[in-house]
Amino acid sequence: MTTKSIYQHGSPHRTGVLLINLGTPDAPTAQALRPYLKEFLSNPRVIEIPRLIWWPILHGFILPFRPKASAEKYAKIWMPEGSPLKVHTERQTTLLREALQTRLQNPPIVEYAMNIGKPSVATVMAKMQAQGCERILVIPLFPQYAASSTAAAMDNVFSVLNRMRNLPSIRTVKQYHDHPGYIAALAQNVRDYWDAHGRPDKLIISFHGTPRASLDKGDPYHCACQKTGRLLAEALALESSQYSVCFQSRFGRAKWLTPYTAATLEQLGKEQTQRVDVICPGFVSDCLETLEEIAIEAKNTFTQSGGKEFHYIPCLNERSDWIQALADITCTHLQGWLDMAVTEEAAKLSRKLALEMGAKD
Repeated sequence: MTTKSIYQHGSPHRTGVLLINLGTPDAPTAQALRPYLKEFLSNPRVIEIPRLIWWPILHGFILPFRPKASAEKYAKIWMPEGSPLKVHTERQTTLLREALQTRLQNPPIVEYAMNIGKPSVATVMAKMQAQGCERILVIPLFPQYAASSTAAAMDNVFSVLNRMRNLPSIRTVKQYHDHPGYIAALAQNVRDYWDAHGRPDKLIISFHGTPRASLDKGDPYHCACQKTGRLLAEALALESSQYSVCFQSRFGRAKWLTPYTAATLEQLGKEQTQRVDVICPGFVSDCLETLEEIAIEAKNTFTQSGGKEFHYIPCLNERSDWIQALADITCTHLQGWLDMAVTEEAAKLSRKLALEMGAKD
């Protein structure tokens, strides 16, 4: 069904930037986790198993039991302001807005949405259109493209557009896994941590995993992760023996991208490695997968296997160098658009002329 789009003759034409992150439940409770997990695990981009097979598993085994266990994990990392992912995304949005205001004469409107949960992509895009955004740059906050993350977010955007009558112009950012500013911010984040806490015997560069089948079908995610890991290691002047690129968050029995982070840490623990540090470049905001899965679960795996000292290096979050890198990425993709801004004076004149020619509004 096509939705009515707000249009008024002589409205100022604005440019908007829409940041999209994965999403988060409203609260660390089983009640809040159930609809969140249902929406997430019902997405065919996320779970590519045929519906006839997957639906009984999802509704018969996962949704009745997993929400409680997931809620307990979220409760361990929940912040006073709410979910860490949402808190950091909100802060990044504000900081990016401020950075662009200082750089640009006609700064864009900057908003964020969650692909799953609130604020929804549909709600935020409607808000941006009501603010006069005739052009919207969409930036998924996933540095490495994957069909299950970036493409799922783009599906959501284009689904919303499919229901609009008066479409804005759209540009999208596919990935920035090798952007110099992003790599530099990652490297400096590690250096800052090592300056304060010393260096490890090994740096584990852990990315969220995807099924091996996605790589076989042509998903470029694995290659992007490997490149990010290599560029980060080069920026830190690490030898190949001093770091490993691994993949976490395996789900189900199918083979996923390897090596697995948990298995790697277990082996390093058995070798009685003195210290490992783990960084997760695939996440620009700390979240469940970093604060609970890595900082708590992975630490236990390493130390209980015989390892001595475990450090988790936080995500980029609100680092100024990361915000400036994000602003660089944004400005690159906004080229030409900001010169198209319509001033208030020009908008008023346009409206006056339109009404004189018989326009209804």
